[in-house]
Amino acid sequence: MTAILGISAFYHDSAAALVVDGEIVAAAQEERFTRKKHDAGFPQHAVDYCLEQAGLAPEQIDYVTFYEKPLLKFERLLETYLASAPRGFRSFAQAIPVWLKQKLHIRRELNAGLKHAFTRRFVFPEHHESHVASAFFPSPFDEAAILTADGVGEWATTTWGTGHGNRIELKQELRFPHSPGMLYTAFTYTCGFRVNSGEYKLMGLAPYGEPKYAEVIREKLIDLKPDGSFRLNQAYFNYARGLTMTSPKFEQLFGPRRQPETELTQREMDLAASVQQVTEEIMLRMARHVHEQTGQKQLCLAGGVALNCVANGRILREGPFEELWIQPAAGDAGGALGAALFVWYQLLDRPRTPGRPDAMQGALLGPRFSPTEITQFLDRAGAVYTRYDSADELCDVVAHAIADEHVVGWFQDRMEFGPRALGSRSILGDARSEKMQSQMNLAIKFRESFRPFAPIVLADRVHEYFDVPARLESPYMLLVAGVHPDRLRSLEGDAASLAGLDRLRVARSEIPAVTHVDCSARLQTVSAERHPGLERLLRRFAELTGTPVLINTSFNVRGEPIVCTPEDALRCFLATDMDLLVLEDCVLRKKDQPDAPQHDRTQYLKQFPLD
Repeated sequence: MTAILGISAFYHDSAAALVVDGEIVAAAQEERFTRKKHDAGFPQHAVDYCLEQAGLAPEQIDYVTFYEKPLLKFERLLETYLASAPRGFRSFAQAIPVWLKQKLHIRRELNAGLKHAFTRRFVFPEHHESHVASAFFPSPFDEAAILTADGVGEWATTTWGTGHGNRIELKQELRFPHSPGMLYTAFTYTCGFRVNSGEYKLMGLAPYGEPKYAEVIREKLIDLKPDGSFRLNQAYFNYARGLTMTSPKFEQLFGPRRQPETELTQREMDLAASVQQVTEEIMLRMARHVHEQTGQKQLCLAGGVALNCVANGRILREGPFEELWIQPAAGDAGGALGAALFVWYQLLDRPRTPGRPDAMQGALLGPRFSPTEITQFLDRAGAVYTRYDSADELCDVVAHAIADEHVVGWFQDRMEFGPRALGSRSILGDARSEKMQSQMNLAIKFRESFRPFAPIVLADRVHEYFDVPARLESPYMLLVAGVHPDRLRSLEGDAASLAGLDRLRVARSEIPAVTHVDCSARLQTVSAERHPGLERLLRRFAELTGTPVLINTSFNVRGEPIVCTPEDALRCFLATDMDLLVLEDCVLRKKDQPDAPQHDRTQYLKQFPLD
């Protein structure tokens, strides 16, 4: 037996993953255990969980692998600071103590986290090697082109290469400070959202705007080449030498930064639309170049930019590749998994047999709680619940509730690995309801009203509701597609001329709660193979209503990590306006919990800093 523990930490989204004899046994982000969003600390809880899941002690691990090379990253920091000195001294002075105290001593940190019991070999692949490995090795392809893009690792911000069998090979890279992730984050920052957290909000805001600034971005900020490579004009940015993302010249061009939590204006919507358009252009050019260079039919994606599901959808629709596979934990958390798989295949040269659907097990790699554990917890909590012996009966009850416009917390199976709730830690609602988008944003999630919800749809009926081929797979909610034209409603009169956030007031399709203002949707296809419980529920809902589509959003409130344990789920349920909570085979109704501890909603929300 060979056990390999992968770890990513000390930047954002710390995580651990365990691979035993080539099989992914467990993977989880630290934030789910500590309840601190994007937790960057050593992933002690995630490591402990992974080892417990495999029944291993630290001394039984064969390799521990960290997802990047700290010394190479430090070299980049020093060279960047020296190149701009004396400018950037404040940033330098703030960063260096953390490096001297912790980040230059990763082996010591890892040893401490493993209780000084691990005595074998540490491995440090490069940051983008970990992303590339996470993109290709779990994919269903025997050979493929690979493209990774993010903010920055050591020096690389974008790489492309190929995968064949059990080998990956990087061919070319784009280097810091020229970064697609940094470009997108600069606009995230300017629009008043949190850096390294609010990028998905910017993507959701883009359809409300017009790309009025796209030409200015192309003229002033970026020199984009036909192959997708580019240089960013550093006169407009400050991330390489300062404590902010942008420079005064950027503000002169686009205006001052919007203060967080203030009203969104048409300017922010137009900025979002503009940088989204440029980012899609970058990714499409890169994909076409990689195809020309490799001749491959399949493409694998990873890195934080691969979470831009609008760009992914365009690569699939307009790009040259026949198939696309995207690592569900595409950001730095997935680097822990990639680093572990890198050791197994690339260093140890172990054989690889790819198969359909893929090796990610539906991304259900986190903790699971048995029915006995759940009933014991509910009894201790004094909760009133009904337990169902039959899965069909349970799904019938829940499907009826959703059809009656009730909102359901759905807690089943192992927790997801990656930023998306895929039906194990989800809040579900009726996609047909015209009030559900607003109700769930404001009374359940307590988040901005403009943010869209994603649909889950039976995989064998996806082409009936969305403008995609019949066999399209999007199991990890990483592709955006249009709602099928036959399902759209025509807009007339004042409804057709609304602008900005007023466009929210119009129902655009038969499934308005999951139809964005540009008539698109971020798809998750659901099959019995990957998500059997969720598939059973969807099929029962379709039998009742004729519609095989539901809202699926993460089980949390704004700023809160997705729930991990039954305790987390019950607290969130009681502090929000959810109607039902399903914990495996137990169903709790809000109206049946008169003796439940009263949760102060304001205090509950205060626990989680706004993102």
